[in-house]
Amino acid sequence: FAYGSPIAGTRVAVTKGLLETLEDEEVEAVIGHELGHLKHKDVQIMMFASILPAIFYYIGYSLLLSSMWGSSDREGGASYAVIGLACIALYWILQLFTLYLSRLREYYADRHSASIVDDGARKLQEGLAKIVYASGRMKRKTPQTSSLHAFKALFISDPDNAERDIQALGKEMGYGDQRLVRQVLSRDISLWDQLVEIFSTHPNIVKRIKLMYEYARAKSR
Repeated sequence: FAYGSPIAGTRVAVTKGLLETLEDEEVEAVIGHELGHLKHKDVQIMMFASILPAIFYYIGYSLLLSSMWGSSDREGGASYAVIGLACIALYWILQLFTLYLSRLREYYADRHSASIVDDGARKLQEGLAKIVYASGRMKRKTPQTSSLHAFKALFISDPDNAERDIQALGKEMGYGDQRLVRQVLSRDISLWDQLVEIFSTHPNIVKRIKLMYEYARAKSR
């Protein structure tokens, strides 16, 4: 994952699990993706984009509490409640926009990796699939990974969707094999998949791999 601050600077963290799961060429493509996040200043953009929804949430929550416990005036309490509910509604709208922005930045980072790494689209396709499988296994064996929910926007794929992504890719597929790409390209994205994606920090895995395939084809022309 990519991270940074004005004090510490920008960094890319590579975990031991990633190095054990992927081949060297796939690690190269994943690092290219994370360098794309740094080049596009996604860490800073997503940090600022997340602040506004949080502000509206805490204002709305505080006003709702005030309407129930903090005011003896019924009209005043009703006003607090209406404004509080409006703030909560704005929070949800802005939160959906933030999730959309997060997915968009993932597409940009994928494209960056494919553009700077030799044969990067293929390498990233296979690397993403392996990460999804590994995340699914880890989630089944280690349920406490749910505590990572607040940090999942930093990851290259959404660990909460790992098991669903495995089903989308197909359990029968092998690692490091272009059969993976052909299997994915043959799959359709259902209406349910599209609805789930709206509430995810990362794009649908099948859409990501299909876009990498299209980018590789366009680049080879």
